[in-house]
Parts: sequence; structure tokens; C-alpha cells
Amino acid sequence: MADHAKRFVYILRSVKYRDRRYVGVTADLPARLRAHNGGQNPSTAPRKPWAVDVSIEFGSERMAVRFEKYLKSGSGHEFTERHFEDRL
Repeated sequence: MADHAKRFVYILRSVKYRDRRYVGVTADLPARLRAHNGGQNPSTAPRKPWAVDVSIEFGSERMAVRFEKYLKSGSGHEFTERHFEDRL
């Protein structure tokens, strides 16, 4: 069965704790951000509010989940620092 559901891999940054990020995957980014900022995720609730730093749309859930898993790995953390960190 083909997977045609679009998914977003997203990186959130805490507004208060700028060094804190969260990586996730969703089909509805605005709703997911509201859930994070509403305290519905135990791992992000203590550092809310959150803002979207990066979102990447994928054509399939499988590709998105693979990329999310990569970003949560050691080399994925390095990739995020190198390519998505807003430094001069």
C-alpha cells in the first residue's frame, strides 16, 4: 500500500530557553505547536512556549519518520547545529 500522506518534520525552539530544541513529526504543524504550547507533551511542557525554527514537508510518513529519527541521532544533532543554527 502506498503512503501518500504528507508529513512535516519540525524543530521547535524554546522561547525562554533558547538553547533547548525539540524535534518531531506531524501531519498538522499548527495543531501540534498548539499542543506543545498547551503543555500536552510532558517532554516539552516545562520549557514552553515553543516556536517553530524549521519545518520540512515530506511526501510520505515513512520518509519523514526516517528523517526525524536521523535528526534525533548523534550525527543528526551535529547536522542540526551545522545547518539550522542561526549564528553569524
